[in-house]
This record gives sequence, C-alpha cells and structure tokens, in this order.
Amino acid sequence: MKITPLDIQQKNFGVKFRGFNVKEVNSFLDLITREFEAIIKENNYLKEELAKKEAKILDFKKKETTLKDTLMNAQQVVENLKGNAQKEAELIIKEAELKADSLIKDAHKEIANLKKELNDLKKQKMLYLEKIKGIIRTFQKMISMEEEDKEDEIREDNVRFLKTKKE
Repeated sequence: MKITPLDIQQKNFGVKFRGFNVKEVNSFLDLITREFEAIIKENNYLKEELAKKEAKILDFKKKETTLKDTLMNAQQVVENLKGNAQKEAELIIKEAELKADSLIKDAHKEIANLKKELNDLKKQKMLYLEKIKGIIRTFQKMISMEEEDKEDEIREDNVRFLKTKKE
C-alpha cells in the first residue's frame, strides 16, 4: 500500500487516558506530510530528468545511425567517381571517416556520461529513500519512548494512589 501525503495528513489516532498530545501529533503529521511532498516532488523531478537523459541517448543513437548511413552513402559515391577522381575520392573518404569516427566517439562518450549520470541519479534516489526511512524509524522510536514514559508515569501514579489509600 503506497502512502500519500494526504494519507498522512488525514491519519487519525485514538486517544486514551493521558494519551498523546493531539497538537504534537498533528504537528508531527504536518511535518511528515511536508517532507513526504518534497520527496515526491524531487522524485518526480528526477524522473523527468531521467526521461530527458533517455531522450538524449535516443537522439544520439539516431545521430549515430544517421552518421553510419551517411558514411555508407559517401563510400558509394566515392566508388562511382573512382575512375574520374581516385585521389580526390580517397581524400573525401578519409575525411568523412575521421569526422564520423570523431562524432561516433563523441556520441559514445556522451552516452557513457549520460548513463553515469543516470546511475548517479538512481543512487541519489536510493540515498534519499534511505534517509526518509531513517527519519521515520527515528520518529517511531520517539513515539514508542513517549508511550513507555506515559505508561511508567501512569503506573507510578497508580502506586502512589494505592499507597495513599492504604494509609
């Protein structure tokens, strides 16, 4: 079950004798709601960034295909002109191959960089999720300790009451 900020905001707790301070609980829920909303926004932003990076990768792959097709077409033109301008054709091929190789290398570098950036974004997402889990665990421990303190206080009050009643 996924929890939304609205679920947190609308959560109601039962109240027992000397239970939790309702204002503190509501304040805490408001804080968690804001934090959760911020994390959701950041997650959505990271998803958008990921989509942009994936679109760039796709664009570079299309450019690579176009470059390969261009290189093949250039080679066919050179072969057709070979008889009339052998030396000129070899020079054109050489230049086209160097340029294509350079562009392909650049595209591969960019793809590698984008993949690294994507992995970094995924790691950041995991770190943020772990931080959130840590915050939630801390708050759960605090609430548990508060409950134990209240229970101890009630027991002590009962013992005092019984002692005074016996006297």
